[in-house]
Amino acid sequence: MVTKKPMQRQGFKTGEFVVYPAHGVGQITGVEEQEVVGITLELFVINFEQDKLTLRVPLAKVKSVGMRKLAEDVTVEKALRTVTGRARVKRTMWSRRAQEYEAKINSGDLISIAEVVRDLFRSEEQPEQSYSERQLFEAAIDRMSREIGVVNKITLTEALQLIQKNLAKSPRRGAKPDEASDSAEAAA
Repeated sequence: MVTKKPMQRQGFKTGEFVVYPAHGVGQITGVEEQEVVGITLELFVINFEQDKLTLRVPLAKVKSVGMRKLAEDVTVEKALRTVTGRARVKRTMWSRRAQEYEAKINSGDLISIAEVVRDLFRSEEQPEQSYSERQLFEAAIDRMSREIGVVNKITLTEALQLIQKNLAKSPRRGAKPDEASDSAEAAA
């Protein structure tokens, strides 16, 4: 009933890392044929190692679900520049903003995810986040670090440190070293 064949379909090939919008970065482990209700379907088998999840996506649905190849290096650089920008928080109700953030995270677009990371990041000096803000921030930074890690061929921890380093560069995210020493001298 189930057969595995190493092959390439619709521009994707076995062993390749891809982004599935609802789950993030996964690896295509094979292409299977399964019979469902008398119809034979070809399915990509995608493994999400960290989530311990295996997903089967019909080849005919690849475009409609938004599955895509990993971001190019240029896109990764743009995403890292995005997190260094000034946070853009709309003055709408939190529930509406939370829905927008969730939609951006689940879009699978690296730049949109970087915008969520930028907008929800809080430095040590800033007020603490609510539980739901923290959950959305963690989901966004996790998706972003996984993709950057695979694209740059670095560990998840190194990708996270790279993002945090870029977040620290953004305006009003804490005093710069020379400003901190100036304010300490003024206080003395």
